Amino acid sequence: MSTHSEGSNVSAAEAFERLAKGNERFVRGESRWAGMKPEVVTGLAQGQQPFATVLGCSDSRVPPELVFDTGLGDLFVVRVAGNVLSGEVAGSIQYAGSHLHTPLFVVMGHEECGAVRAALDTRAHGVVHKSRIHLLVENILAGIGEPDPALSPAAQLARAVEQNTRWTVRQIAESPEGRARRAERKMKLVGAIYEIASGRVRFLADEFS
Repeated sequence: MSTHSEGSNVSAAEAFERLAKGNERFVRGESRWAGMKPEVVTGLAQGQQPFATVLGCSDSRVPPELVFDTGLGDLFVVRVAGNVLSGEVAGSIQYAGSHLHTPLFVVMGHEECGAVRAALDTRAHGVVHKSRIHLLVENILAGIGEPDPALSPAAQLARAVEQNTRWTVRQIAESPEGRARRAERKMKLVGAIYEIASGRVRFLADEFS
């Protein structure tokens, strides 16, 4: 199990490989969480140096630390329903980049996302949600297209989940800080989809690095 000191000099490529291998262990049922030792917790009292930042959904079935089989202090995690980018979320990501210097940023959506389903209900049927939920839905609607009537409802949702994830990735990439860090080749940014039934993370095509 890793400690906070390991994240300090990890490259984006190494960070990506660690996440991918961790998810492979998770899928095989070989997670290392059972081996967590007290000295790891004690060591983290001195500070944190995570090797990756993950923006994920609040869904209880998708905890990034377990999904990627990482240790305490390895990931800087931001979770919000629908993995959307708000001012507060952007501030948290900016903190991770500016102060913690994480080289890898992952936006992870997931199958059967309730927030994305709510957005589809609004677009297709004009459903109006409670005020705060509707603000969330409007953020998602900005990044998903019109549902394809030729697709089944399940396929429409899967398509919208991926569109929403790519939309959040693009917003981060095209922010002033995102542009600056990419120009300096100091950031790798990737989208991912968590498959609920299998536990596997499917990384999307690498558009921004």
